Amino acid sequence: MVLTAWKGGASKNYGGFGLTVNQADRDQLFQKEQKFIDLTLKIPHGQPHKVRVNIDKPSFWNNTCREMISTIIGKWMHDIGAAPWPKGKPPKFSARFSTASQITVSCNNLRN
Repeated sequence: MVLTAWKGGASKNYGGFGLTVNQADRDQLFQKEQKFIDLTLKIPHGQPHKVRVNIDKPSFWNNTCREMISTIIGKWMHDIGAAPWPKGKPPKFSARFSTASQITVSCNNLRN
């Protein structure tokens, strides 16, 4: 699965960052009954960042948003040098489910 970096409007510091799931992956791999997903965000050296994100919200299940949002995701993107990014060219990351509610996200940017 590929996740795309997302940053909301005028958010400052690490707030307003997230990872977007494409609609087909969301529909195939995520369950509406789930309330949270635990992300393990890999870094090149040291301990990965871990965060629990809420997916029990209308914006995750609509046809336009699908973001998993957290300040920890923003900090991780800065820590690995993925943020900030050029306008219109958000980084992409490979990810895989470790369990039904856990996703491991690679720190390798899959630039377009």
